[in-house]
Amino acid sequence: MQKAAIERAAAARGDTVEVWYSEKRSGKFLARPELDRLRADARAGRIERVYLFRLDRLTRSGIRDTFEAVEELRSAGTDIVTVADGFSLNGPAAEVILAVMAWAAKMERLAINERISAARERLEAEGRSWGRPRRFDEAGLAKVKALKAEGRSVRDIAVALKVPKSTVARALAS
Repeated sequence: MQKAAIERAAAARGDTVEVWYSEKRSGKFLARPELDRLRADARAGRIERVYLFRLDRLTRSGIRDTFEAVEELRSAGTDIVTVADGFSLNGPAAEVILAVMAWAAKMERLAINERISAARERLEAEGRSWGRPRRFDEAGLAKVKALKAEGRSVRDIAVALKVPKSTVARALAS
């Protein structure tokens, strides 16, 4: 959804997206591999314009970090366009808008953390476990260990049981 919206916004401006920077880590950290790559490419002059779906896709770690990232991109001559926020990051009011949006992004991150913490506490109080349910019950775990005892590799076991290798590896480690 975000990529499609960015492509439409870029096309409306006569641009084409040549490079995608897609992050797996949380925006609560400023030091992230894809953000670091984006910043390095901007410093090297390889980026004319950056399209963000929303400003909080850049960072959710607060006003200072947002200003730092935006100013670094701007000082490298990179224009920043947010697609879904509905405002321009250029002009005299841009800093106020940036500050408000950065604050809102951080507050949203904190609210998410609070909801997760409350859910974890509720489940633990009910005696239920937190997180994804285990893939193997006791019988399944016994089967994994029996196959390993036969000398089969993690890959062979995963194929035989139709599960990811990482699932088998975790089961054998427990």
